[in-house]
Amino acid sequence: MIACRSVFLKFTNTYVAAAATATASHRIFQGKCSYHSLRCNYMMRGRNRKKRICIDDKNSNNKPKTMLWRPVSTTATSSSLESSAMKDLTVESEDGGKVRATISTDHTINEAVVVTDETTESATFFSNDEQRVIEGESSSSIEKHSVSVEVGTSLFRFIKGKGGSTQQKIEEELGVKIIIPTSKEDDFVIIEGTSVDSVNSAVEKIQAIIDESVNSRNLDYSHFISLPLAIHPELVDKLINFQNSILGNGDASTNEDEDTTENTEVDQLSKENVDVAVELKVEDGSAAVKVNLTNIPLVSYAPKASKSSNSSTSSDLGIDKSIFIKPKTFHLTVLMLKLWNKDRVKRATEVLQSISSKIMDALDNRPLSIRLKGLDCMKGSLAKARVLYAPVEEIGSEGRLLRACQVIIDAYTEAGLVLENDAKQSLKLHATVMNARHSKRKTWTKKVDSFDARGIFKRYGSEEWGEYLIREAHLSQRFSFDENGYYHCCTSITFPEEMQVEIE
Repeated sequence: MIACRSVFLKFTNTYVAAAATATASHRIFQGKCSYHSLRCNYMMRGRNRKKRICIDDKNSNNKPKTMLWRPVSTTATSSSLESSAMKDLTVESEDGGKVRATISTDHTINEAVVVTDETTESATFFSNDEQRVIEGESSSSIEKHSVSVEVGTSLFRFIKGKGGSTQQKIEEELGVKIIIPTSKEDDFVIIEGTSVDSVNSAVEKIQAIIDESVNSRNLDYSHFISLPLAIHPELVDKLINFQNSILGNGDASTNEDEDTTENTEVDQLSKENVDVAVELKVEDGSAAVKVNLTNIPLVSYAPKASKSSNSSTSSDLGIDKSIFIKPKTFHLTVLMLKLWNKDRVKRATEVLQSISSKIMDALDNRPLSIRLKGLDCMKGSLAKARVLYAPVEEIGSEGRLLRACQVIIDAYTEAGLVLENDAKQSLKLHATVMNARHSKRKTWTKKVDSFDARGIFKRYGSEEWGEYLIREAHLSQRFSFDENGYYHCCTSITFPEEMQVEIE
């Protein structure tokens, strides 16, 4: 008589693993997995034995278990997938007996092996096509979302905040991770999160920070449209002489020569009077010595010449070398720009190149020259000046220069590269000579930098700086310079240098 054993399987909880492709011929499950109160009850008839396998992480009485993934081959044809898949389940008891059951199912089969110190128990469990995410599941199965936002290296500090406080606040509020690159060549910030909504909310917050930063004074202008004047060597020489005369550098060599001459005369006088008669008398029994000095000339030394009065006066008036515009960067400013990432710089470059023909039309295809005469104060009074500049006058007074500049301003405004407040400013062409904002102070104060320009205005208020041809327009980058000493040129367009004559 053959004993028949029947098996009763009951799963009180289910573990869902990461999905595998149904059409794959082999599935290999990788990674760490966790079980949550997975219980398998089975009953065997014949020997009246009843066993229970309990896999429970929370039961401290159980022996330590090591979870291992074993690859399961599911090489089934399309026809066999449509029918019920046949799988054998084998459970080995403590006395070596085995129970074998054949189970049919249409579900994906995942096999896990639980390894203990004494025995190896094998169990097969199933998951539906629509998988459920169980709390505490492996992190590899959690879906993540990420997005890259082009910000710009100059704005990274605003996203980080003081001590990283702004970045940390956004991450904690929305449950996202903000990755800011350390390289100055990368303009993109990466935002990672577990949901699309949290990532989008972080993007909106970062965009709000950008909008606030670019419209504040905390972010300085990075580029500007310039009409170079430093290409004329004679004008550069005039500016150098102007700077030296104000600072008193021109008299420094003369004073040094005078000091050297006086020292030479004193040395010569000392050599001529090296012979001095000294008479010593010593009386017997006396420790005192009488000295008689004769023929010792009296020499009066002139006081050493102090630094030039111009230099000390300039320092008292708030004038130092740092507030002078470098002669090799002398220019006319048409428009100031804040281009905080590579995309905006590229667009600004394309805009200037695209309007070259319009500018030529505004200039009537004829050369354009200007005259620089005198000095004027832009901000503050002469006693507390902040910017001193040379006024610009177009030779011929036809208005061609202003028309060409307006073409540039309109093009950049339409391209969205000009800030709203800057677009409202009226154009005032000027050639800055001195700017107190560039002053290098030893200590920081809230006081606005200024200098006394009354003496300078008396000497150079009607200075003739000369007439010069405008040859080109540049998209210039601030704080960066080319080999010739002028601002780094991102792109440029040329102005006509010769009269265009039409031949009939």
